[in-house]
Amino acid sequence: MAYLDGCVIAVPTANKQKFIEHAKTVDALFLEFGATRVVECWGDDVQPGKQTDFQRAVQATAEETVVFSWIEWPDKATRDAGMEKMMNDPRMTPDVNPMPFDGKRMIFGGFVPVLELGS
Repeated sequence: MAYLDGCVIAVPTANKQKFIEHAKTVDALFLEFGATRVVECWGDDVQPGKQTDFQRAVQATAEETVVFSWIEWPDKATRDAGMEKMMNDPRMTPDVNPMPFDGKRMIFGGFVPVLELGS
């Protein structure tokens, strides 16, 4: 069964192009290590909520845009092996591939699909 990793981050709006370049590099590694698809989504209509919302979840400032991303894997075993390879790959070190956002405010987790509709 497929497995997904989801991520929400706050990226300085001025760093949009830097983020895209960073994502191209990192996402290519996910694919190299077994992911079947990676999607990066730049916030466009991310409204404030009454109780909580994406901005508060990642402590986004007025100068930042919320980014929502996911990685699709064929199964959890492939994801676990791929993530281990990612963490040990020298191309992922901050001096080689610095993050254009504050990684400490990233929300990240793995999910098992329970329903899928459409194509």
